Amino acid sequence: MKENNRRWLTICGAPSLLAIAIAALSSPAVAQETLLEEVITIGTRVEGRSATDSAAPIDIVTGEAFVNQGDGDLNNLLRNIVPSYNVNTKPISDAASIVRPANLRGLPPDSTLVLVNGKRRHRAAVISFLGSGVSDGAQGPDISAIPAIALKQVEVLRDGAAAQYGSDAIAGVINFQLKDAAEGGAVEMKHATTADRDGDQNMIAANIGLPLTSAGFVNVSMEYREQDATSRSVQRDDAAQLIENGNSFVASPAQIWGQPEVDDDTKFFVNSAIELNDAVELYAFGNYASRSIDGGFYFRNPETREGVFATKVLRDEDGDGVPEEILVPLIGDLDASNGIDDCEGFTVAEAHDSDECFSFTEMFPGGFTPRFGGDLEDYALVFGVRGELANGIGYDVSASRGHNQVDFTIYNTVNATLGPDSPTAFSPGGYVQNETNLNIDLTKATEIAARTLYMAAGLEWREEEFKVRMGDEASWAVGPLTEQDFLIGSNGFSGFGPEVVGTFDRDNIALYSDFELQASDNLRLGAALRWEDFSDFGDTSNIKLSGHYVVSDVLALRSTISTGFRAPTPGQSNITNVTTAFTDGKLANRGTIPPTNPIAVLKGGRQLQPEESLSIALGAIVSAGDWDVTLDFFQIAVTDRITQSANQELSDEERAQLVADGISGADSLSFFRFYTNDFDTKTRGIDLVATYPLGDATDLGFAVNWTDTEVTDFRPETMDAMRLRQLEDGLPNLRGNATLTHAGDGWRGLVRLNYYGSYWEAHLDDYSLPIDAGDEWTLDVEAAYDFSESLSLIAGAENLLNNYPDKNPWAGVAGAEYPETAPMGFNGALYYVRAQWDF
Repeated sequence: MKENNRRWLTICGAPSLLAIAIAALSSPAVAQETLLEEVITIGTRVEGRSATDSAAPIDIVTGEAFVNQGDGDLNNLLRNIVPSYNVNTKPISDAASIVRPANLRGLPPDSTLVLVNGKRRHRAAVISFLGSGVSDGAQGPDISAIPAIALKQVEVLRDGAAAQYGSDAIAGVINFQLKDAAEGGAVEMKHATTADRDGDQNMIAANIGLPLTSAGFVNVSMEYREQDATSRSVQRDDAAQLIENGNSFVASPAQIWGQPEVDDDTKFFVNSAIELNDAVELYAFGNYASRSIDGGFYFRNPETREGVFATKVLRDEDGDGVPEEILVPLIGDLDASNGIDDCEGFTVAEAHDSDECFSFTEMFPGGFTPRFGGDLEDYALVFGVRGELANGIGYDVSASRGHNQVDFTIYNTVNATLGPDSPTAFSPGGYVQNETNLNIDLTKATEIAARTLYMAAGLEWREEEFKVRMGDEASWAVGPLTEQDFLIGSNGFSGFGPEVVGTFDRDNIALYSDFELQASDNLRLGAALRWEDFSDFGDTSNIKLSGHYVVSDVLALRSTISTGFRAPTPGQSNITNVTTAFTDGKLANRGTIPPTNPIAVLKGGRQLQPEESLSIALGAIVSAGDWDVTLDFFQIAVTDRITQSANQELSDEERAQLVADGISGADSLSFFRFYTNDFDTKTRGIDLVATYPLGDATDLGFAVNWTDTEVTDFRPETMDAMRLRQLEDGLPNLRGNATLTHAGDGWRGLVRLNYYGSYWEAHLDDYSLPIDAGDEWTLDVEAAYDFSESLSLIAGAENLLNNYPDKNPWAGVAGAEYPETAPMGFNGALYYVRAQWDF
């Protein structure tokens, strides 16, 4: 089967002019006309669409553009090139430190559908409980499991596409297209470090293409990477006071803010296909990835951390007859069998001298800071057959299975109820996400009144399964000191006990149809309709209309209007979790419970329903002289958005009920959250992409995105002012970059200027600690020299001038020197050197 026939049923579309700017990063000699005519694989089901035919904006990022950067995380590589894509460092963000949430066009990560070779990619098992507002409670895919060297190109569809592809495609679609060469390959080695000489990254990657008989290929990629931690911390005020008071056991700094350590980051991808005859092709691709992450957590003050070092009692300290709550040292009676607390009134020093009384200051005299992380495993397999029948009907029948598993770890902490018998390292359990997909897709082109009508239809069946794995017993055990106000469970992230583990699943079936009509030489119209039925909440139908009109050789107009939806995941509907977070200015245990739990129902919880959206886009493609420009406006109105509720206070009776329900650590909960269809938003934006050749070997490109989100309706009982501000102002409204590339004889260079607009942060998720952070500029440079046709040496810097975001005015509260949600990151400059051998 010829190469163009191989793509008969793949989802095709056309690039925006960002393709030119991106491809020029590594291949400035590639002609712009070639890029404009390149066929891509999303946006339409018609074969052979090009940039001038695009009905929706689609960015193409070449595989070389990803490789030619200093960072090794695919999330960061995509952020550096596509301005509408935002992801930040997650220093202390619970499970979000393991799979970082990313945002396309101002919406949460699970509002973007991710494809690999046009097939739906499974989502990660991680749920972002601490997602800085915009991503709170999101469960999106883990694209960092994909090695950059495996990519032929990446296509970013910046348009609502649920009617075409199903759930999650509200913000857009990202398709990672794998290399399919049957020969050749590359080996790459990279070392990077920050200007502060920490955060070292070391990586080796390889790709090889092999023939599969004379009629097919096997293309194999691998990557191994390690990343050291960074620290951008100052000493906390309370820790500094402890040291000043003579406590020499307090660490400096007591709490670290920085990128987590990543060990054994191993990625493997294989892509293959073989032609059985001129009309039939078998294909298969899949991956395996694993890594270990070790990150920070919050400091436990040895004088004030309740449930471990201290407890509240009612005392009349000033003798006015009115008792008040005060903190006193928490002393445990190790033998309370007689029902009498023989340690009441003991000081910490007296407890240390007693065999019957215990204080955790014996184990941690300077307090402690838990370390939290996990081991991640990800794999997927897709196989199918595609081709063309004798009557001209194209077909693609495929099946896939995806698996993502995270097993959490926490150490340098305790289960306080176990007293001196508590271990200091725990395996709290884990989450597993499994997905199975079966697809049948059909296409057919026919003539109607001398005009071509392209028709497509298909059937999809999908099953999602979310599993909670039990932790080791010590991580959730109810120890002997439970009745003495000590906290149950591994402190910081309580383990999953037998009452909350389980498997939660649902399946759905979908039918779709898609039509495109070449109504005239200048006008093309499109329509898509999709119906889906879910086993847990019922069915939904969505539609998309599109049009593309060529006004002249200089100007073309394009527009789409579509409805969309995002189904709540089984994890969001059923998850139970207890974590430690800053709440109202202090460290407190906060739980997440299912929205159908009776206590959640009392606070407004109810069965989750899908989000629904209405998207409108209008754009123009201008080719004037040497300038190529695309300008696109979009508006996405989303109703019944799914997120975590605001903090809900618990009464003593409600706490007791949660304990009876078997939720480990519920006795110590101050607050809880639950998932809810809570609010409506309207997101508007403009994307501007422009390119201009300055000469035969020099190109200039611009890419700018402006996005603004407004909360248009919400339920006051589950949404507070802080969450509203995070949603509207937590991401920069304006982002952009300008890229200049030049190729000489045996060498090439790149200069990229990046702009990050201002943003607002509720530091530590606390509305009383606001940060109004200003805009920032960074400068990236890269130079490459070819020693031969095969061997190249590349050196460069991201953020060459070592620029940092604005200082955190509340740094002393918890030790963060910079805003944790800074869109440019807070590590400063990253300098790197790469060696690449092509064969």
